[in-house]
Amino acid sequence: MRSRAVVLSILLALVIRDVSASDHSGHVDAKPHEIKALPASDIAGLLAGKGMGYGKAAELNGYPGPKHVLELSKELSLTPEQQKKTQAIFAQMEAAAKKLGAELVAAEVALDHAFKNKTINESSLSEHTRKIGEIEARLRAVHLAAHLQQASVMSDVQIKQYMVLRGYEDAGAHGHGKHHHH
Repeated sequence: MRSRAVVLSILLALVIRDVSASDHSGHVDAKPHEIKALPASDIAGLLAGKGMGYGKAAELNGYPGPKHVLELSKELSLTPEQQKKTQAIFAQMEAAAKKLGAELVAAEVALDHAFKNKTINESSLSEHTRKIGEIEARLRAVHLAAHLQQASVMSDVQIKQYMVLRGYEDAGAHGHGKHHHH
């Protein structure tokens, strides 16, 4: 599995070099990793394993994200054991998300390249989009699974507090908000 990641990063480096080498537009400031359809901030986020909104369905329904739980660990009164489990969930998620993020960027570069070089046709187009869709689905599942694992580490009280701290629910004027835990 590791060799696949290495191959992908080499491929990505080659494709990026290729894309920038074939750019004779005279734009010295053009970024080598630019993909017309994907902002540089998105590329950076994907390569860094960031959430990119993939965990929203979980987050908004009372399944906290490990990164924010770690940021709010004092306010949530996490036990050392909860802290340890949360760090493990985050590390595992981040590693998987970085790997898939790099795969997704490589697949997007390949699609962009095929259009740029006019080598695209209907058959290769469906192959490109199928691959991108599959990687994106796996990436989203990684983020959502981390939220699912995270919720099982916390108490209902902590989850409720998390939702308040993140601004998704107000605590009611004096802490008697509605109790509808999903």
